[in-house]
Amino acid sequence: MIHGLKIYLAQLNATVGAVENNCAKIVEAYDRASKVSADLVLTPELSVIGYPPEDLVLKPFFIRTVEKAITELKAITKGEGKPGLIVGVPKYDDDILRNASLLFENGEVTAVRYKHKLPNYGVFDEKRVFSEAQAPLPMDFRGFKLGVMVCEDMWFESAAKSLAENGADILLVPTCSPYHEFKHEERLEVARERISETGLPIVFCNQIGGQDELVFDGASFVLQGDGSQSMQMDSWSEAEQLSEWSRVDGKLVCDTKLDGYMPERLEDIYQAMVLALKDYVAKNRFPGVLIGLSGGIDSALSAAVAVDALGPDKVHCVMMPTKYTSGESITDAEACAKALGVQYDTIAIKPGVEAFDTMLGPVFEGLDADTTEENIQSRLRGLVLMSLSNKFGKMVLTTGNKSEMSVGYATLYGDMCGGYSVLKDVYKLDVFALSSWRNTSVPKGGHGPAGIVIPENIITKPPSAELRDDQKDEDSLPPYEALDDMLRCLVDEEMPVSEIVARGHDVSEVARIEHLLYIAEYKRRQSPPGVKLTRKNFGRDRRYPITNGFRSAQR
Repeated sequence: MIHGLKIYLAQLNATVGAVENNCAKIVEAYDRASKVSADLVLTPELSVIGYPPEDLVLKPFFIRTVEKAITELKAITKGEGKPGLIVGVPKYDDDILRNASLLFENGEVTAVRYKHKLPNYGVFDEKRVFSEAQAPLPMDFRGFKLGVMVCEDMWFESAAKSLAENGADILLVPTCSPYHEFKHEERLEVARERISETGLPIVFCNQIGGQDELVFDGASFVLQGDGSQSMQMDSWSEAEQLSEWSRVDGKLVCDTKLDGYMPERLEDIYQAMVLALKDYVAKNRFPGVLIGLSGGIDSALSAAVAVDALGPDKVHCVMMPTKYTSGESITDAEACAKALGVQYDTIAIKPGVEAFDTMLGPVFEGLDADTTEENIQSRLRGLVLMSLSNKFGKMVLTTGNKSEMSVGYATLYGDMCGGYSVLKDVYKLDVFALSSWRNTSVPKGGHGPAGIVIPENIITKPPSAELRDDQKDEDSLPPYEALDDMLRCLVDEEMPVSEIVARGHDVSEVARIEHLLYIAEYKRRQSPPGVKLTRKNFGRDRRYPITNGFRSAQR
């Protein structure tokens, strides 16, 4: 029996469905692992097809494509002394489709382990496409017993218990664990629970990259059998690392030390937005993005994120003033665009507004102006941006934040037009905080300039949609300090009105915000996808009925 083990962690950025490209990444990582004499290469969950695959795995031709890829992948391991390789694939077990991890050695599949626990909550619905398996047994590998727990298996005692009772030397966790704030701390806590139950070290290998509304932060790690951390790989970038292990008193101990890039909360959120947008644009092959730059803080922050993600040459900002747009907003928008170095155009929509006034005048005669006329302005801006998108191919980036989306403070087919949003899961107070952070920091890997990229006046002036004279957000909404707290309670924590009132809020105000939250559901169903950043985002994470007669304030 050999006394040492070298495990190579490949934290890869897979694209769902891009089997050939994903396999090419695995092969390249395998070649690098071979050059450093690794014994075993560990890749993330479903590394061959990307995650989450959703109903794609129900397509028979797709599964045949995966089977062909497996044949080609296992061939790269053929040869004396070459590393073993663990990859993730969808695989039929008789007639049952399962989420599988395969071990390749010397050109053969020498072990198969199926995912024991399938997540079926929040953004996950794996039980729709896969079936659960019995608790796993260890894989025999070159004198060691490898305990493979696929992602969700780590979050329950049963898989680790089965592996430990059957002689596992180490727990390997190929995973696709999506980001939300403070998620890394949760993973470490759960991993240490499994270690306390088994006394076995854990190797946690996570996916990196954006996939629709999910973003994966990587941040793979290694914990010793006493729960102490030996390795921390970088967040927010593809990374590979060899971990070297030796036997000490019959137990495996990691001899490799690594302290990777792990940013604090605001930088973490900003990096999540950057990577999510970068991958959404690149993987869907857009040449860049279009942003309606209003002179307000939401569009300014969205533009900064876009520049850091894509570079200024791929960001086109457009100011679309009306008679209600202040000179201050025009100046601020121009200064922001100049600071970011993006293409900037002004397209006045006043002629369009006047045309609609003429068109609708006979029908609206005798009626006072109201939100109808305000929404016409917003929808004209949406029309302009979508027209530019059609003509030049760039994707429209919407700029509404979570506070606004929660209460419906957005115009359907207006400022909600677009293909993606980086602020959809960012409350307004965090918009302010992130803007101030970006003015003092450049994110690692960002393509934007240093210094003040969001003019201070944009951050300090009262927010306004500028759709009527002297309009301010707080004319219609509570101060954001109160609104955001109420919304976090209602949306993220699912708290009843009575408990929110106990925090110091007025009962009638909480009841009004709850009502606005529910009646805006139909708008959110039609909004573009946006990156998940909190524990509960609008989208796959929160599935409420549009027709909904429940109000907790009535109970």
